[in-house]
Amino acid sequence: MTDQHRRAVIAGLRDLADFLQANPAIPVPHGSIHVTYVPERAADADMCAEIDRIAALLNTPIDSRLLARGHYVTGLDFGPVRYEAVAIFAEARARFEALDSYAGCVTPNTTGGDPARSA
Repeated sequence: MTDQHRRAVIAGLRDLADFLQANPAIPVPHGSIHVTYVPERAADADMCAEIDRIAALLNTPIDSRLLARGHYVTGLDFGPVRYEAVAIFAEARARFEALDSYAGCVTPNTTGGDPARSA
């Protein structure tokens, strides 16, 4: 990430906040908003080291609840806005890519009936 890109992201976030404040009729999301940093693909250990570095800067722990899903995550909340840094392990990416390879191969029944109840 270049300093120019970093400045552009920060300016864009400020512009969005100013726009929403100046236009109260524009709705905002009901839930939380996530700003997520994902390191470039590398060995799992290297990506974890990057997330550990960010966790130290944020003074936040690694969220151990997501480790079983192959996500190494830390983050900091600013009200309903969350900055998070996420590394997705190679095995989790491979599982997703295998599942995604079936995209378009299954067509749901959209004729209006409940297929589970029609038997």
